This record gives sequence, structure tokens and C-alpha cells, in this order.
Amino acid sequence: MKYNALGTTGVKVSELCFGTMSFGGDANEEESGRMYKACRKAGVNFFDCADVYNAGKSEEILGRLIAGERDDLVITSKCHGPMGDDVNARGSNRRHIVRAVEASLRRLDTDRIDVLFMHRFDNALPLEETLRALENVVQSGKVLYIGASNYAAWQVARALGISERRGWSRIDVIQPMYSLLKRQVESEILPMAASENVGVITYSPVGGGALSGKYGPDMHPSDGRLVANKEYAKRYSVEGTYETAAAFTAFAKEMGVHPVSLAVAWVGSHPAVTSPIVGARNVDQLKPALDSVNIDMTPDLRAEISALSKAPPPATDRFEESG
Repeated sequence: MKYNALGTTGVKVSELCFGTMSFGGDANEEESGRMYKACRKAGVNFFDCADVYNAGKSEEILGRLIAGERDDLVITSKCHGPMGDDVNARGSNRRHIVRAVEASLRRLDTDRIDVLFMHRFDNALPLEETLRALENVVQSGKVLYIGASNYAAWQVARALGISERRGWSRIDVIQPMYSLLKRQVESEILPMAASENVGVITYSPVGGGALSGKYGPDMHPSDGRLVANKEYAKRYSVEGTYETAAAFTAFAKEMGVHPVSLAVAWVGSHPAVTSPIVGARNVDQLKPALDSVNIDMTPDLRAEISALSKAPPPATDRFEESG
């Protein structure tokens, strides 16, 4: 396992980050523990969580698992989503951020969150309100670094400008979606991150399971996230998804590697990506993702795999200048 610098923080994180969304949901506490141990044995020191994951259960389980080695780990969480029926139990305003951080610290049983991500951009209030609140929790020592998940490039850039002007803590890490099936981040988000030295941890490198080897034009399993989760089914219902998945599976088979390993390695090979986030329901499903670090993703191999899906248009949409 290699360790990469997380933006300009000076913190070193494993080249894979484990996403704990399954803890307390698809994975009970016992299976969560087995996956955590497998990650630690592989050298993973980076774990991503969120308050909304299984209504706080994911944070609670992760908190129990990290006891005794907290200082060896980099732990993230997120806030913004609804954490109750109350009208104020959500959003990116100062009141909710402060309360959400305090609640996450209790569930994680820790004195600080290494990286706190805003889970979504909040269109309902000025960005300054969110950034000032984040500066407050950083100054309090409860949060060490700030992150943004699912922000557009312009939203991150605007936040960076405000923080620099006000002398506040900047966004050090972003968390966008990225896979061979979802490459929009290549147009603006990843170039922006590289330009501004912002760390990048990407989620869904296997396309919600579409690149796991189980899907194709004539292959539609009866279970799995793309079947059980309506949001995922809609997300990957675009034309060409199953054709690309089938071509990718055939490519991986020809190479003699598991398609999950190859999918994760491809995402991690982008120069702007710090660590892909991998997740699983059980240890058997996790193993090929951990094995991705053993693939030598050369520039030529990356180019061959990239050719299996359609690249996004350049930011200016001037194809004649894209080379």
C-alpha cells in the first residue's frame, strides 16, 4: 500500500480509502469488523463516513472499531443531510453544522474529525455562512480539515476565493463521483483540483457495481445496488452503460484480473486523484478492490481502458482544441 499527500495538508493517506456506508446497513457489526480488519491488514489508514449513513449507525460502528488506534487513522465524516424530522435538522448553516459535528463526535467516540465534508452544496443560503461555520469548528479543534462532496468546480473555486479573502480555512479535499462510466469530473473538477492543490477522494469507482463483471446488455442480475436502489438505477440508466460494462468485463478477463480491481486501479491512476473510495458488503466483495493496488496501471493501459467509454467534452466544448 502506498501513501499519498492529501492536498496541501501534509497528511499522508493510503492510496485506497474505505467507505463505511455499508456499516450498520448491508453489513452488520460483525461483518463490518471483518472488513475493517481486512483494510487495516492491507495498510488502509483512511476511512470515510457520514452522519446520514444508516441514520448514524455507520459512525457508531466505525467509532467502536477505531478505538485503540485512533491516532493512526484519518477519519472523515459529512454533514448537510437530514438527521431527523425537525425542520432545522439539516442544511449547511452554522446552527446545523455545529450540532452535526457534536453529534458525529459522540457517535465516533473521538475528539476530532480529520476531514469534515459538506455533503451537498446548499443553494438556500450564502456560501459565506457555511464557510464561516466551518472556520468556527476548525478553530474549536473539533474539525481539522474541510472538504466538499458533490460540489461543482465553480462552487469549490468560489469557496476557495472567499476563504482566501477572509483568511479562513480552505477546502482541502473534495469528494466527487468518478468511474469509467461517469467521467464528467475530467472536464473541470479534476483540473481545478490539480491547479489549486486540492486533494481528491472519489466515490463509486465501480459504477455502483456496473463494472463488477455482473452486468451487460444481456446480463441483468436479480439483486445488487443497481437493482435494489432506485437512485443508482436512475444514475446508470444512460445509454451505453451496459455496453461499456460488457466491453470492460471482457477486457479485464483478457488481462486475467478481476474487473473490480481494474476499475479501481483505473480511477486511482488519474494524476489528480489522491485515493479512490472503495466499499463492500462483505470481505469477499472487498478483496478485489484491495487487490487493485497490485495492478501496474501504465499510461498505455489507462488509455486502452479509457477508450472503452466516451470521454466528456472539454470544459469549453471546443473539440477541435482537445488534441
